[in-house]
Amino acid sequence: MSEFQTVVKDGWTKVWNWIKRFFLVVIIVAIAIFGGFVWVSGWTYSDGTRAGDLIKISRKGVVWKTYEGQLNLGGFQTDAAGDGLSGNIWSFSVAKKGIYEELQNYQGKRVKLHYKQRYRTFPWQGKTEYFVDEVTPVD
Repeated sequence: MSEFQTVVKDGWTKVWNWIKRFFLVVIIVAIAIFGGFVWVSGWTYSDGTRAGDLIKISRKGVVWKTYEGQLNLGGFQTDAAGDGLSGNIWSFSVAKKGIYEELQNYQGKRVKLHYKQRYRTFPWQGKTEYFVDEVTPVD
């Protein structure tokens, strides 16, 4: 092998090793960021209860089907434009199918919902940061 071919081969080996190290670092950083997001998404920011009339419970989504609902808390609030009044509606997500099925029985009725508010969520978990984990009918 000529000296030129040896230099080219050594140069190519160095470049190839640099490319492999670069992609390895990128993959490790991506895994660390994803792992951090998964860890943070499990944190509960707050928890509590809200009571109102259950006006909607549905399973929706194009790619990931999630359980979503709405509770009318009563009263009125001004809309975003500030030119009218709208109902005080609270949107929530449900992680467990059993809770979703229980909520279907109470649609149109007054209920008290226990929820956990999370910092972040994945698209397959729900559309909101509020996750209902307990349902109590209110008479």
